[in-house]
Amino acid sequence: MKNTLLIILGLIIIAGAVWALNGKTQAKEDANMDKKVLVAYFSATGTTKKVAQNLAEAINADIYEIKPKVPYTSADLNWMDKNSRSTIEMNDHNSRPEIINDNFSTDSYDTIFLGFPIWWYIAPTIVNTFLEAHDFTNKKIILFATSGGSGFGRTVENLKKSVSNSTEIKEGKLFNNHPLKEELKKWAEEVL
Repeated sequence: MKNTLLIILGLIIIAGAVWALNGKTQAKEDANMDKKVLVAYFSATGTTKKVAQNLAEAINADIYEIKPKVPYTSADLNWMDKNSRSTIEMNDHNSRPEIINDNFSTDSYDTIFLGFPIWWYIAPTIVNTFLEAHDFTNKKIILFATSGGSGFGRTVENLKKSVSNSTEIKEGKLFNNHPLKEELKKWAEEVL
């Protein structure tokens, strides 16, 4: 009888511990659900756009495309041409290509996943235009990028110059392939 009572008491303690642990996990999930998340992206060829769309769907986030006022042509993107638009912009880190002003606001977002292709080991300067056009004070920006082989390089350092000191910018992940939604969701949950 005494052993039976000890076993029952042990099971009650274990059940209580499991219940408390589940409550903490649910509270953390609920806290993350209260945060409004945005996936913003610039895509010159459509590669980054596909990753951004899949990420937004995977985490049920809003999505916003950073659109240049003058769209990029394939000639503009010819990095081997010293006179191409992208080469000229990337050689001048103060270049700020105009974006379409559509009265978009970041006010309701706590976390922004910001995606772009890597150009010359940093984000295209149009991303700086976007950051400077909006208020990211006290927000968290998590970067993701697409690239044919370049890494993030000085991307974080370069983008921090375009936001307030209270804005957190984190190097996220480089996607050189077409990640599945499950992979994107897992990554996003890890960094949120």
